[in-house]
Parts: sequence; C-alpha cells; structure tokens
Amino acid sequence: MTSIDLGPRAGEAPALARRVLDALPLTIYSVDLEGRITAANRTWSRFAEQNGACELAPEPDIIGSSIFDAIADDPSREQIRRAMELLQDPGVPAVNWEFPCSSPEEERIFLMNISALRTSAGDIDGYVFSTVDISASHRSREALIETGIALSHAIDVARVYEEVSRQVRRAFPSEGVVIAVADDETAEIRIVHRWGFTGGGTADALQARFLPQWLEALADGQLVRRGEPGATLEITVPLTSAEGVLGAITLTTDSIRSSNALEEAERVLLVIAAQTAVAIERAWLVRRVEHKRRLEAIGEVAAGVAHELRNPLFGISSAAQLLRFRAREDPVVEKNVVRIMREVERLNRMVTSLLDFGRPAAVHLTPGDPELLWDELFELERERLAQHRLVLRRVRPTHGVRCLLDIEQLKQVYLNILVNAVDAAPEGSELTLVSSILPNGGWRCKLTNGGPAIPPEVLPHVFEFFYSTKPGGTGIGLALCQRIMDEHGGSITIDSTPEAGTSVTLSLPPTAAT
Repeated sequence: MTSIDLGPRAGEAPALARRVLDALPLTIYSVDLEGRITAANRTWSRFAEQNGACELAPEPDIIGSSIFDAIADDPSREQIRRAMELLQDPGVPAVNWEFPCSSPEEERIFLMNISALRTSAGDIDGYVFSTVDISASHRSREALIETGIALSHAIDVARVYEEVSRQVRRAFPSEGVVIAVADDETAEIRIVHRWGFTGGGTADALQARFLPQWLEALADGQLVRRGEPGATLEITVPLTSAEGVLGAITLTTDSIRSSNALEEAERVLLVIAAQTAVAIERAWLVRRVEHKRRLEAIGEVAAGVAHELRNPLFGISSAAQLLRFRAREDPVVEKNVVRIMREVERLNRMVTSLLDFGRPAAVHLTPGDPELLWDELFELERERLAQHRLVLRRVRPTHGVRCLLDIEQLKQVYLNILVNAVDAAPEGSELTLVSSILPNGGWRCKLTNGGPAIPPEVLPHVFEFFYSTKPGGTGIGLALCQRIMDEHGGSITIDSTPEAGTSVTLSLPPTAAT
C-alpha cells in the first residue's frame, strides 16, 4: 500500500493529502501496532472538544499518545483490541460499529470504522480509524422500525393516525403533519388527523391549501414536494394499496438543509406511507369484522328470545280471545281484553322481527339495477303516498348501473326506509330520491323527507337494537336494514338537520368489487 505523508516538511505548506484529510467532516487518525497515534486530521480536535463525554476524550497533543488512553471507557478499549485482532485476518477488510454520544442538546449516533494499513508485502504496520456522524440516518432507521412496531399493534384507525403522526415528527422536526383519507363512496379527500399549524387556520383552510398536492400525489402515485432544502418544505406522500387510493400524508419542515438529507427524508416518508396504508386497511378490516361479529351475536340472542316468547304469546292470545268471547256483556273487561290483544299483536310483530334478524335467509346476489326496485316499490306504495298527500321528486343516475343484489332482501330495506320517511314527512310535503353513480362505479341513493330533525343525542343510536322513538316501533327495522346492506358489501347512513330534514343514504359497490 502506498504511504501518504500526513505532515508538512519544515518551511513548506501542508501536503495536499493533509489538506484533504483536514477538510473531511469526519475524524480520521492512524495508530501503529502498539496503538500509538501517528497522525490525525483536524476534525479530531473539533470532535474531541465538542464530545468530551463520548469515546474520544479531548487531548491537546494526541500524536504519540496511546489510542487506549484517548478512549474514555473500558468496553470501547476492549472493542478496539478485538477489532485489531480480527483485522489480522486478510479476509476481514474492516470492522465497524455504532456508538451513541449524548449532549445536553441532543443524542447523536456515530459510526466507528477500523481498517488495517498493510505494506506491499501484505504485513500490517498500523491501523486507520474513522468516525462519522450518522445521527440523521440512524433516526430515520429507528423511525421506520418504531413505526412498524407501533402500527403492528394498532387496530383502531384513530390510533393508527396518532402513531403515524408521532413517528413522522420523531424522524423529522416538523412544523405540521396532516393525514387525509379518501371517502370510500365519494372519493372525497378529507383531513382525519392534523398536528401543528398553530397559525395555519382552520381544518377547512388546510384542506384547501393541501388538496392540490394530495390530488397530484394520488393521480401520479408519486411524492410531491414544494420548496427546497434550507427553506420551508412541504412533502406529500400518497397512501395507496392494492385496493386503490386511500389518502395522503403531508409534512411541513424547515429542518432539512441538504439534498442528501432530503433524499433520505423522502425515502423514509415513502416507507412510512406504505406501512400506514397497510395499517389503515387492517384497522378497517378489524372494525368490519368486529361489527359483523357483534351483529351475529345479537342475532343469536334475538333468535333465542323470539323462540322462547312465541309459545307464551300464543297462550296469552288464545286466553284473551276466549275471555273476550265470554265477557261481551261487560264493557270494562272487554276494553281491557282488547288492550291485551293489541299488545300481544305488537309483541308478535317484534318476535317475527327478532326471528328475521336472528335467522336471516342466505343472501343470493345476482346482477341487477337497484333503480328498478325503487320503481316497483313506488308503484306498490302509491296509495300510501297519496294518503299523506306526498309529492315524490326523483333524480335518476345519468346512465344505468349494475350491482349484485338480493332482490327480496333489498326490497325489505327500501320498504323500511320509505315507510319511516312517509311517517315522518309533514302531510302535503315532498319526498326526494336522488340516485347517482359513484366515482368507483358503485351506486348511491338518498331519500330525504322534510320532517322534524332527529335530535342530535338520538342520531348516533338509530341503528342500535331495540332503540326506537317511534310509537309502537320495535327498534329492529333499521338494525335489520344495516345487516342486509352489510351483507351486500354496501352501507346505510342517516343524516338529519332542521334545515335539510332527514336523509337516509344507501350505497352499493360496483359488480366487480363484490
């Protein structure tokens, strides 16, 4: 190996090799076989002064001193001795390891690398040490590991958003982090989590500010960057999966100072985005499975209760009819018997609903047009609409749609929500049914009545079992509708405001998605 003169001759300027080594941002020094330091670049002094508590202790004149005296702790000295032994093997080109270096301001990570100086004959006559600050890349690596671990345990989607935001901020000092997710039905992208932006205004303002970047990132499936290193950067990474578009993450930061640091940050953010997409899908799947299991458990209980109630109700009904026949001349008794029979009839309806919910018929899906089912139902229920003097306004999709349907079960859903809408609508008012094709090829309809709004405290409970504010209602109808829509791979939602009335929205996926 050709030797390099690291020291200047008397009266001469420093050699080029020395000037080059002194300019490097990492410490480089050499030792002889006994471990005495034979040369060092100027970065040693700066490093030792700044990091006296770390492995390399400060030394005013290190040339000729032992490397083992310059090392601050026994484990590191032993590690160096072990490295020198390993380098005796020509098959070991270098030995390296990482070590932490803490200061009151921050914790930094350095990489120690040791290689052997060999003569032209292949004999070792010394060693070269180098130490470089790898704190940034170490933080990035740790962030990816921590993100993976944290998201592997997160099964709640809100927890996923919190963890992702925290890990992004851990990897990159940030002024703000925004996570936006696309709605399954409308594909509209909305903010689901934000951190920072204390002076950035409302969520709507941030929505308007970042929406163009989200759309660009999702359209191309590529990272989008606004700004340059050394100034404020806005970096947006798309959240996509095998199923399609999920959303985007946007980070704003002014801590990235170089193009290399920017490339590292972008690589890390892309990996975090991929981990996030998987975690979001898993959380959604867990939520759907939990909901399905809950409905199945409720159904089993409902079927059991209905079975136990049916025989006693039949006995009460028979006894009441017999009593009514024998007590025709006593108006008081007859009145109470009629009341008993009316309540028995109501309980019988509930038992039937319980059995329908608890032991549903198997769903048989076939391609069909959900609009045609509405046409049939409105024809059958024309008299009901006329009795309330209701006017039906219909807005159809721009073109036909095909979805997988169980016609009889879907008719049951339609009838339930139509009856509820008719009962709630003021006499002589208007019912509106607006249908449309979704961006994903699915179908959606919204049935709206102008009746009194559902109270805000009631609205979250409308799909709960046995919850009803309707006189004589069983509290099973909407729960059954929700179950049927779930089995179709669709959804049912209710919105209600004093200004717009109450709307029930049904959605079905496209044929290919089911």
